[in-house]
This record gives sequence, structure tokens and C-alpha cells, in this order.
Amino acid sequence: MSQATANSIKILLVDDDPDILELLEYNLAKEGFLLAKASDGKEAISIAQEFKPQLVILDVMMPAMDGIETARRMKSMPELKDALILFLTARGEEYTEVAAFDAGAHDYIIKPIKPRALVSRIKAMLKRETMEDNQDVIEIGGLQINRTQYAATFEGKALVLPKKEFELLSFLAKNPNKVFNRDELLEKVWGSDVYVVERTIDVHIRKLREKIPEYYIKTLKGVGYLFSIEKN
Repeated sequence: MSQATANSIKILLVDDDPDILELLEYNLAKEGFLLAKASDGKEAISIAQEFKPQLVILDVMMPAMDGIETARRMKSMPELKDALILFLTARGEEYTEVAAFDAGAHDYIIKPIKPRALVSRIKAMLKRETMEDNQDVIEIGGLQINRTQYAATFEGKALVLPKKEFELLSFLAKNPNKVFNRDELLEKVWGSDVYVVERTIDVHIRKLREKIPEYYIKTLKGVGYLFSIEKN
């Protein structure tokens, strides 16, 4: 990502620890990003409505409103629903990570912060979100995906999908009857330059199975996942 491009990207930093905010601000300002800061969820939402960030970096545990609820509320607001959400937290429990992705997270990083790695992941995330996809509309079985409009339906009913669930479903639906292991899915959807734990895939697959027929995404034990509209 060029300096000129970075200068157009707005990032909102949200953490109740002033030292963390200072560390984030120092390292991201050097990259040319436009920054705003908040110390809790309520303040973050107020600032975000005017600042309109492309990326929000959120702590989980905060006073007034925690990060999970903050993300959930932002994703429900038309002016903020497209913002990328990156959780930066000391909470490493699986149930917290699941709750974060369910609230719309695009990435989840456990503290302590490694500034260079964090900047690299942020740049990779932003780069992936701006990449073009040649296949705008995907139709298979009862599923229809419109990537241009960022919309998906099943048998005419709209699906509510966080960004990464949408991208994962789109990728699988574009490649029916092909088996992908977790590493391949992480590379295709998250990118090879970003570290994401393998269980992230399982979390998103489980959530997708709650929204479309479970048999559409099959698990081949010890091999990976396969998208197929065939029941057997």
C-alpha cells in the first residue's frame, strides 16, 4: 500500500488503556493513516458517525460499552456497516473470539502488540478489501450472491452475513465440488501474508451452516471442506 493510499484511509482506535492508544497512534501515524481515538464503546460510536472510518481497531474489555457490543451496534448502522473491525485484545478464550466474529469482526489479534506485525496485517486487510473480483453474481442451488451489491439470498430470503462469512461463502460457492483444507481457505480468503488461527475457519463454517442448508458445506474428516448442493 502506497503512502498516498494510506493517507486516504481512516482508522478509529478504541481502547481504555491510554498507553495502548499511544502505541497504536505512534505506529500507524508513521504509515500515514488518518487517525481518531476513543476510550470506550459509546465514545467510539459517537466519533465514528462523524469520522466514518474504514477500519476500527477495538479492545474487548472496556467501560461503558465493551468491544463486542460496540462492533454489533456499528454493523447495524448504515453509515458504519462497511467498516472493517479488528479486535486487539488480551482475551484469548475461544468463546470470546467466536462472539467477536459473530459481531462482525474481520480479524482478531491477541495482545501483547507486535507493532510491525500489526501494521503488516492492517495493510494486508485493507488491500484485500479493495481487490476486484471478476465474478459479480453467483447462483447455485437456492443460493444467490451479488458481490457488487454485497448481498446474498437463499430461496429469496436475505442472508445477514458479516464480511468474512460473505467472502468465505462466495469463494466456496464459486468453486463447487472442490475440496479445500483450512490452510487453503485461510490463504484464499484472508491472504497468505496474514496469520489467522485455523479454528477461525471452523467458526465461520458453523455460522454459515446456521443460515443455509447445513449439507451445502460438507466436512471431509481429515481433509477439509467441500461446497455442494447435493445432499449425499
